[in-house]
Amino acid sequence: MNKDLKKLEQMIHYEFQDKKLFRQAMIHSSYANEHHLDKLGCNERLEFLGDAVLEVVSSDFLYHKYKNVSEGELTKTRASIVCEPTLALCAGELNLGDYLLLGKGEEATGGRHRNSIVSDAMEALIGAIYLDGGFASAKEFIHRFVLNDIEHKQLFYDSKTILQEMVQSMGEEVLSYELLKEEGPDHNKIFQVCAKVGDREIGRGTGRTKKAAEALAAYRGILFYKKDHMS
Repeated sequence: MNKDLKKLEQMIHYEFQDKKLFRQAMIHSSYANEHHLDKLGCNERLEFLGDAVLEVVSSDFLYHKYKNVSEGELTKTRASIVCEPTLALCAGELNLGDYLLLGKGEEATGGRHRNSIVSDAMEALIGAIYLDGGFASAKEFIHRFVLNDIEHKQLFYDSKTILQEMVQSMGEEVLSYELLKEEGPDHNKIFQVCAKVGDREIGRGTGRTKKAAEALAAYRGILFYKKDHMS
C-alpha cells in the first residue's frame, strides 16, 4: 500500500486488514476504465453498500438523539446529513479528494474537488470499512466524521432558506447574492460570491458552481448573525 493511504488510515483512525479493499474504495470509474481494470474494480459497488450503512447508522443516531421529533422531521434531518453537499463537506475535512485514483480526463477537469465524486468516495470508504471491520467499525467512523457537529451541517444543508428566514424575521433589507469573481476554464471554474443584506456584506463563499458558492456564503451569513446576536 502506498504511503499516502497509510496517512489516510491514520487520519480516519482505522487500519485496514484488507488493503486491496481500501485501495478499491479510492478508485474512481474513470481510472478503472483508463487502466482497463475489471468493470467491478472501481468503488461503485462499495459506494452502494456504504450508502445503505450510512442510512442505517444515521437513522439510529437521530432516532435516539431526537426523542420527541416526528418521522417527517427525522427524515428531513437525515436527508440533510446524507446529501451530496454535506458528505462532500465531510470528505473535505479528511482531504479525501487527494487520495483518489482518477483518470487523466477527470483529473484535468477538477474531479478531485467535485462534490459528486468525493461524496461517492466517502460512501465507498464507509462500505469498505464495513466489509473489513464490521458494523461497529463503520458506525464508529460515521459517528466521528459524519455525525459530528450535526447542527452546523444542518445549517449548511439548507443555508439559503435559513438565512432568508432570518433576514425576513429581523425586518432587515433585501438579501441578495453578488458574483465577485469567476476564474478558470469552462470545465474547471471557481466562483466567488458574497451574500449581502442591502449594501452590507455578511458572508463570502467560493465553489465549483455558483450555487455551491452561494450556499457557503449563506452559511457564513448565518454564522455572522448568530455571532452578532450572541455577543
